Amino acid sequence: MTKLVLLSGWGIDARIWQPLSPYWPDDTEIQTPDWPGYGERIHDVLPTTLPALAAKMRGDLSCDSIWVGWSLGGLLAGALLSHLPPPRALVLVGAGARFCSEDGVRPAELATFRRAFDRDPHATWQHFLRWQLQGEPAVRIAHRRLLDLQGQYPSASSQTLATGLDQLARLDLTHVLASPPCPIHRLAGERDRLMGKAAHQAADRILTDSGHCPMLSRPEALANHLVALSREIDLDRTSQGEVAS
Repeated sequence: MTKLVLLSGWGIDARIWQPLSPYWPDDTEIQTPDWPGYGERIHDVLPTTLPALAAKMRGDLSCDSIWVGWSLGGLLAGALLSHLPPPRALVLVGAGARFCSEDGVRPAELATFRRAFDRDPHATWQHFLRWQLQGEPAVRIAHRRLLDLQGQYPSASSQTLATGLDQLARLDLTHVLASPPCPIHRLAGERDRLMGKAAHQAADRILTDSGHCPMLSRPEALANHLVALSREIDLDRTSQGEVAS
């Protein structure tokens, strides 16, 4: 039995993974925990330090599973590798070493977004929902699906969202990717406009005809990619064990 732990990104709770539900095979166990401060854990506080976040997520991020982190969820999962026992593997979806890059979302753009959020958190959150969908093949349909899943208001406090924006600005996985404590794979949407060219080129797998949110535009294809990748990871572990023995 393969266990996948799916982790959502900024401003989005674990319901974002529901479109994939019909496509998981019987031999795959799926867990979709919310980050502290989101969804079912909205009354929790999202820690501002990684050790504190690791303490809160320890029960959800087991070492016998494959962590799948999307966007900010991928950055956080990668950063937590230094604070928790490493999983069987980490899969980054729509995430590179950093959120900002000179060939993607530039630091100045994120700084402008953060100033707008300080003025009007709700309107800025709504803008972000539309912004991240710009590379999808049918933006309006994807936006409607997202609102159907998440509602008109974020399932997180403004304080939690502000902490997440700070994490987007400062988290850097460069050293983790250079010396990973477990296998790390990267999956990107072909038209993900939140990722720069270099991050796209570093991806192991490219999802065609999708942007930053393939769980909305191509859920079956995303599930199939994750299942195939998890089986490759399991085979690699088995072959390495045989060699070691």
